[in-house]
Amino acid sequence: KPGEQKHPKEPSSLQCMHLAVVACGDRLEETLIMLKSAVLFSNRRLCFHIFAEDSLKPEFEKKLKEWPSSYTKKFESSIYPITFSVGNAQEWKKLFKPCAAQRLFLPVILKDVDSLLYVDTDVLFLRPIDDIWHVLKEFNSTQLAAMAPEHEIPKIGWYSRFARHPYYGATGVNSGVMLMNLTRIRSTQFKNSVIPGGLTWEEMLYPLYQKYKNYITWGDQDLLNIIFYFNPECLYVFPCQWNYRPDHCMYGSNCRGAEEEGVSILHGNRGVYHDDKQPTFKALYEVIRDFPFEDNLFQSLYYPLQSKFLDTVHTLCGRIPQVFLKQIEKTMKKVYENRVIVYLGANHRY
Repeated sequence: KPGEQKHPKEPSSLQCMHLAVVACGDRLEETLIMLKSAVLFSNRRLCFHIFAEDSLKPEFEKKLKEWPSSYTKKFESSIYPITFSVGNAQEWKKLFKPCAAQRLFLPVILKDVDSLLYVDTDVLFLRPIDDIWHVLKEFNSTQLAAMAPEHEIPKIGWYSRFARHPYYGATGVNSGVMLMNLTRIRSTQFKNSVIPGGLTWEEMLYPLYQKYKNYITWGDQDLLNIIFYFNPECLYVFPCQWNYRPDHCMYGSNCRGAEEEGVSILHGNRGVYHDDKQPTFKALYEVIRDFPFEDNLFQSLYYPLQSKFLDTVHTLCGRIPQVFLKQIEKTMKKVYENRVIVYLGANHRY
């Protein structure tokens, strides 16, 4: 129509929800199960940024191509080598777990990406990524990243008991799930303990590491805690159900958000998907791993999960199965309702 304003089409990179992960060593399967959980439940298109050792690249490409087209059309993926832009690459590579420090360099490497959700390989999405992506809109004008607390109770938290370096808040933050506005990170001058003035993100990483390297235990997560200790106004803290770990149920249930709303993102740290210490976490991992893509979610995912959970009720985390099931249930109902509406719409003739 004349006089009507045309809105420029959004570039595809902006329509995407960007998800980054760093995979080294034996983390191929774990990473693929995480990506599978993201694709199963999400609504908007996903852009995967996979940072992997050279030996894993062909495997990732091969496995992702094997997924059915109804799922592969929901995402695009890019695979990058492991690279560190400042300081000694070998030192960064050995920090904490192999390649874990790569996440510190995402703002520098992914220059064309505005916002990003970084997750560890041992994370599972139990609801659409769309829901955590909306948190970006809740950032105030100074916030540029979001993480969940490392613990809910200071007296049993690791940082409050053992840390020999500054950390954020009363219990520190856990970096296994980290939402980032990369544009803001790239343009901010950060306060720090190295020089009186501000430093950019890239300028700050290596001097901070040099200063604290003899005092840090959890590698890059400790560095992030140090950065946000000096710049608390830059961090948005999201509740524990967005980064739910065994610590939240093995000492009694201490994540109120998960009790009320259910677990949104499960973080099976300390290898709990692969041993028998936390059968509830392992059950979720195995059911998502074994789910045949084209099958019915209720039949092939939800019911097997319920029956596996019956075997875990004697464990501390297994006593609260509804905490693990609530979001999955909700998500499946939505998926089912959407399909029914689409089906009815397609078959409805006026």
